Amino acid sequence: MDTLQWVQNWYYQHTYGVKIDTVDNPGWSVEINLVDTCLENEHFESIEIERNEEDWYYCIVRDGIFSGAGGARNLEEILNSFRQWASINKELK
Repeated sequence: MDTLQWVQNWYYQHTYGVKIDTVDNPGWSVEINLVDTCLENEHFESIEIERNEEDWYYCIVRDGIFSGAGGARNLEEILNSFRQWASINKELK
C-alpha cells in the first residue's frame, strides 16, 4: 500500500483532522490531530533532516498534533515518518 493510501485509511479509521498545505519557501506543511487516538500520548523522537536548501524536512509531536514541514519534494518523507511511527506504536498496543 502506498503512503497516501495509508494516510487515507488512517484518517477514515480515526476521522480526525489531517491538514496538508503548501508553504511559500516552497514546500509542504502537514498537521495530523492525534487527540483521542492511540497515538495521543506516545513518545515521538523529533526529526530534523537538512540535506540542502531544497531537500529538508522536520517532524515533531506537540500538544497532541503531529507536525511536519519540508521542501517541495519532501511531502512523502513527512508522511512516511508519520506512517512508520504510527505503525510501530499500533503494534505495541
